[in-house]
Amino acid sequence: MSLKALKKAVWEANQGIFKAGLVTMHSGNASGIDRARGLVVIKPSGMDYEKMRPSDMVVTDLKGKPVDSKWKPSVDLPHHLYLYKHRPDIGGVIHTHSNYATSFALLGKPIPVYLTAIADEFGAEIPCIPYVDNQGDNIGRAILKHIGKSPAVLLAHHGTFAIGKTPRDALKAAVMLEDVAHTVHLALLKGEPKPLPPAEVKKWFHRYHTTYGQTK
Repeated sequence: MSLKALKKAVWEANQGIFKAGLVTMHSGNASGIDRARGLVVIKPSGMDYEKMRPSDMVVTDLKGKPVDSKWKPSVDLPHHLYLYKHRPDIGGVIHTHSNYATSFALLGKPIPVYLTAIADEFGAEIPCIPYVDNQGDNIGRAILKHIGKSPAVLLAHHGTFAIGKTPRDALKAAVMLEDVAHTVHLALLKGEPKPLPPAEVKKWFHRYHTTYGQTK
């Protein structure tokens, strides 16, 4: 993928979280990485989503040094960089404060595998990281410690992070996280749902990641 194409993909992921209602004004961010060139593309700091264009995306090296942009990168860049440096399988990272998922984060509660949709995408409960501040690599380290094989994690008193092989994959995980959090929230208003048995979780996850969708 060319750098121009990666900028467009990251811009589309940022537009995606905005259109899905996962962020407001200029909160949150999405990024992507060009591992061959050692470059990261991320949303500009404090810029409203409606005003952004692909050319506004900020390019930095893996140390966070700007390479090609007139704007400052997102203040969450260090967390994205930490994840890219320590998880070579990651190609896209998204951070949001989406309402329903963040309500679980505020309570410090993970989201158990109540739904087949959670089993499909996440393969286990969606973990919640104990509160950490935003200094240095604290958030990145905490994410890696707790996320396991899940493509998304809750950050206590803060919000969510989602990861994927591409910015589009990370967007999908972020959208699905908010969707299942909304459904679980509604169910908890009525009663106490029971998690799926581990064998069922494994079965649904396997099907979703082996036979679901179209082959190219």
